[in-house]
Amino acid sequence: MSSPVLVPHPDKEALASGIAARLATAVLDAQARKELAEISLTGGSMGGLTIAALLVEPAWAAVDPRRVQVWWGDERWLPRGHPERNDTQADEAGIRRLGLDPDLVHRVPGPDESDSPEEAAAEYARVVQARGTGDFDVVMLGVGPDGHVASLFPGHPAQLTSDAVAVGVHDSPKPPPERVSLTIECLSRSEQVWFLVSGQDKSAAVRDGLDGAPAERSTATQVTGRRATLWLVDEAARPVSG
Repeated sequence: MSSPVLVPHPDKEALASGIAARLATAVLDAQARKELAEISLTGGSMGGLTIAALLVEPAWAAVDPRRVQVWWGDERWLPRGHPERNDTQADEAGIRRLGLDPDLVHRVPGPDESDSPEEAAAEYARVVQARGTGDFDVVMLGVGPDGHVASLFPGHPAQLTSDAVAVGVHDSPKPPPERVSLTIECLSRSEQVWFLVSGQDKSAAVRDGLDGAPAERSTATQVTGRRATLWLVDEAARPVSG
């Protein structure tokens, strides 16, 4: 597994542009090696800004978007189209204008399609195993001030899930309380893991991630890429030296 590397950017907009350029290159590299590039998206403000930046990223024109398979690292267990769902926010940011094959954009079932977060997690895991190529090329993850990634919160029972692809989450410390998340094991089956972090309130979480804080303080430290683990941050989120 790779060691974490800090890659700072001047501000949030430069961060989004840098992520978009880096992602287009990673997808092109993957498509040169195999039929489908596999990427896992994140929600939150950086997820939306990254999609918006991809729409104007020149290198994306060289990508074959019909050969990109898209997943989400986690989802709020809410009905399809709910404004708090990560995929709804991605739709609003313009993901449909990237030219992706809708059949390769995999959305997590909500309560309108499943009876519980556990059932949704089981179905999402089935699709990952049946439709995925085995590994991600890039997993992108936001990081909370508490060090959580996806919907795996430090000290929460879901964080400790093993021998599974996805897990249903109840009593999340951050609303909404019910969610579905890929597990640490699944997220770590990636060539590259990128943490996308903006804002001074997350600088301590970035420091914990770079220092390898224990699992009870940082879920982010438990997820690493085989080839690269990058902390892509803006200046506000950059830890103070010393």
